[in-house]
Amino acid sequence: MKQWVRLAAVAVTCIAGITQVASEDGVHPEDRIRSQLKQAVPGIAITSIEPSPLKGIYMVETSNRQLLYASEDGRFIFSGDMYQIDGTKIANMTELRREAYRKKLVTAVAEEDMVVFRPRGDVKGKVYVFTDVDCGYCRKLHREVPRMNELGIQVNYLAYPRAGVGSDSYNKMVSVWCAEDRQAAMTVAKQGGRPESRVCDNPVAEEFELGNRIGVTGTPAIVLESGRLLPGYVPADNLARTLGLLTP
Repeated sequence: MKQWVRLAAVAVTCIAGITQVASEDGVHPEDRIRSQLKQAVPGIAITSIEPSPLKGIYMVETSNRQLLYASEDGRFIFSGDMYQIDGTKIANMTELRREAYRKKLVTAVAEEDMVVFRPRGDVKGKVYVFTDVDCGYCRKLHREVPRMNELGIQVNYLAYPRAGVGSDSYNKMVSVWCAEDRQAAMTVAKQGGRPESRVCDNPVAEEFELGNRIGVTGTPAIVLESGRLLPGYVPADNLARTLGLLTP
């Protein structure tokens, strides 16, 4: 809440300095903001500029997924999360934007590029788990997969070797993704074994980069179908409650 108060104060300060430049000279605020930022930070790569929920303030997205806010004249810039009050509720509008971005990217990954553990019956929910076979909490989470499947949760594993591309963990994960039986190879690796060494055309490096793009900083990192990110280990029953599959 303190963070919201600070950001609200900054936003009010920004609004006080805004001039209606678009109506005076016909220049669109997006173009003016882009021009001002490019002039101040020549190397900045801007992917989008669009109106935020706060009138007169625009959301600026950079190529490295940083979200900034700018006044429509481009003279004021601030970072942080923007919150919107609706009655007794406070919504993090910045995080909602991040969730939409994560959802778009993870749901675009083909199942054939993931290691998938499906329920025997109907699929009631899906989770996307960025994992490292040498991560202790990833191994603990993997032991919960049978229970997740029992609850109707499909587990889609994506590779995130924390030590980076070319590391020993990376090579193990390549072997898992290249195995004839990926599920069995994943379980071997998660039990501390070493899957049979294999090399093939694989998405491990691309998924590692994907994780970085959506804000993964450690493993396990669970992304829900909504795009919400749950960092760290979550027991199966708790995850099912989050998905609305079990009552609190």
